[in-house]
Amino acid sequence: MANGDKKQYTGAQMVMESFLRVGVDTIFGLPGGANLPLYDVLPEYYPRIKHYMVKHEQAAAHAADAYARIKGQAGVCYGTSGPGATNLVTGIANAFMDSVPLVCVTGQVIRALIGRDGFQEADIQGITIPITKHNELVLDVDDIPRAMQQAFHIATTGRPGPVLVDIPRDTLQQKGEFYWSENLQLRGYRQNDLTPDPNEIQKAADLIAQAERPVILAGHGVIISRAYEELLKLAETANIPVITTLLGISGFPGTHPLYLGMPGMHGMYWNNRAINEADLLIGLGVRFDDRVTGRLADFAPKAKIIHIEIDAAEIGKNVRPSAAIHCDLKAGLTELNKHIKTKDRGPWFKWIDEMRRNHPSIVIRETDDVLPQYVIDSIYRETKGDCIICTGVGQHQMWAAQYFWYDKPNSFVTSGGLGTMGFEVPAAMGAQVAAPDETIWSICGDGGFMMTMQELATIAEYNWPIKFAIINNGTLGMVRQWQELFYGNNIVSTPLKNPDFVKLAEAFGVKGLRAERKEEVRPTIHAAMEHDGPVVIDFRVHYDENVY
Repeated sequence: MANGDKKQYTGAQMVMESFLRVGVDTIFGLPGGANLPLYDVLPEYYPRIKHYMVKHEQAAAHAADAYARIKGQAGVCYGTSGPGATNLVTGIANAFMDSVPLVCVTGQVIRALIGRDGFQEADIQGITIPITKHNELVLDVDDIPRAMQQAFHIATTGRPGPVLVDIPRDTLQQKGEFYWSENLQLRGYRQNDLTPDPNEIQKAADLIAQAERPVILAGHGVIISRAYEELLKLAETANIPVITTLLGISGFPGTHPLYLGMPGMHGMYWNNRAINEADLLIGLGVRFDDRVTGRLADFAPKAKIIHIEIDAAEIGKNVRPSAAIHCDLKAGLTELNKHIKTKDRGPWFKWIDEMRRNHPSIVIRETDDVLPQYVIDSIYRETKGDCIICTGVGQHQMWAAQYFWYDKPNSFVTSGGLGTMGFEVPAAMGAQVAAPDETIWSICGDGGFMMTMQELATIAEYNWPIKFAIINNGTLGMVRQWQELFYGNNIVSTPLKNPDFVKLAEAFGVKGLRAERKEEVRPTIHAAMEHDGPVVIDFRVHYDENVY
């Protein structure tokens, strides 16, 4: 069956009609010469489709990324040709590394100029080959519906990721018939059977029953597949402690007695010791990346490993599992839970509790100064955890992971794999659009904030009530910490001469606040929450505070 429409549509209209058929109602972007036809038709489709104009295309990609994470559907962004398209690249790479479904539509120079170094021409298809699941240059207007349908299918199936569709300006202006297939056939893109293998499920269940010191390592896959309840059931039924990776945070209740926190380089000591002593490690939607494992030869040396993962390429890539279940995580856990029985693991929990008592990791020392740890803890206490946290990358990101307890599912949005500074500002925009009734807090480093702070103009324009907490230590903190620890304290090119962030916010039409003493922190947070518009808070912290 197919849906053919004899009415003549321009290529730009076909893009919009395609959006309607897959349920898209939100676009982030910036107009330019080559993608102007897409903007010319926007009024026809408003309010069914709303467009939010950013100040830089990188912000469009990051906002669409966060929108996709919160909504659980593909985010959409626009860019024009040349620099507009290349400005999207960091955001596309970020989504690719974190398995986030994006559909990025770029304008291209007219067909006659392709390959002739025309004004604002860039081979964005070639540029993005390594950082997209798929990309395509669409030259024929009649191919646009097929290309768009294919883009959304590829972006959202299997392991999600970004897809780029590049369309020349004259193709967007050309007219044709809109044809939408109801039986999409993609050569070269085959989804393997993702039904959990019953033999591997039974093998995993047997390993869990035999284990005396098991631990669950839950990753981003828990959030992508919305497998919160299934993970909780497995942990509670089998009585197994849960550790989450950075991107797995908020996939398991942060205040649950079975929750241990985050492992790895900046994880809790007891988590890394638990992994080291475990006789079974259950990896759920994880890729066992280097920030979790450290040196692979030393990772979980005593443990057999169960790995449930949707991407077959990840199974066996870094660790060798004893049971490998290639499937969607939610489906895999649903089947596994049918075979799980309760088991007392008292000695294991006694050992973990002793580790936690003897090696406390979450400690806020007494001082009158503003400590970043105290700022995060205060935001948690003032919000009671009822908010969505967005972060950039650096020390502030680790403190936000360590000192905030995420009971609300899917309430922590950060850049994991690529580690993109500046993600926190546009990510908060996308999260706010995706969840307009939620309180959004953007935890920012002062260095990262200055990379995308122009988006305060966008935030003021739409009056999004986002609260920004700048952990202002006057330095690129994580890099300075590495210089201190690994480069003989040779502090080079990391100190920052920051602007007055309060005045800067006010210049954009955003309320600005500042806290310089400990006793000012919670009242300032409270004042920000009482304000019904966006707020920037400048928390002045000491430059040499390190994160461990």
